[in-house]
Amino acid sequence: MRGEPSCPKCGGRVRAPGLFADSWQCDLHGTVHPVQPVLPPSVEALGVVVHRTQVPVWMPWPLPVGWLFTGVACAGDDRSGGRATAVACSGPGPLGGIGELILVAEELGVGLGARYAGLDAPDPGPYLDVEKPPQAKVLAAGRPTPLWHVSGGPADRAVFAGEALGMWLWAVVWPERSGLLMYEELVLTDLRDAGAEVDLVPCGALSPRLIEPTVP
Repeated sequence: MRGEPSCPKCGGRVRAPGLFADSWQCDLHGTVHPVQPVLPPSVEALGVVVHRTQVPVWMPWPLPVGWLFTGVACAGDDRSGGRATAVACSGPGPLGGIGELILVAEELGVGLGARYAGLDAPDPGPYLDVEKPPQAKVLAAGRPTPLWHVSGGPADRAVFAGEALGMWLWAVVWPERSGLLMYEELVLTDLRDAGAEVDLVPCGALSPRLIEPTVP
């Protein structure tokens, strides 16, 4: 995903608009909102995404104790603005070891969250049983937000999804046992509204999962 724009659904190469198409194209998925090259985690990188996106930029804030911001990605181009964002954080897992969390906000059909979740469909709807009570809840932009467990993904991660501010909200956690983090009622802030607080975000090393979700 780093170096040139890529498909949000498969990570493959995309063709820029040209003579035969006025939108970005993936050979496998057709018209897509391209994922821009991933920037190393920094306050400046967050600022770039915050200022271009049309969707929320979710981050647990305050971060859990010992956790760091480890990268941000954005799908969209200069013409359309950001149509999906992904923010990665990592730190001590609830049951020991290192946990990693990627939060995705996206419009319907973009497919970035599903790629991190390891699913074929672009949206979580087919994998959610909303007839049952939600398995997790977060406070997103001050609003209680239910999240349901997403079935059908790889066993190495825990995936939750719901709706916040009119967009899909995905939470993908590695390893699967660190999914307990989502039962602690995290407080999520849309960094578009955070102002000067963004300057206080502690930064770590770039998460390789933000570039390739299947890394071991």
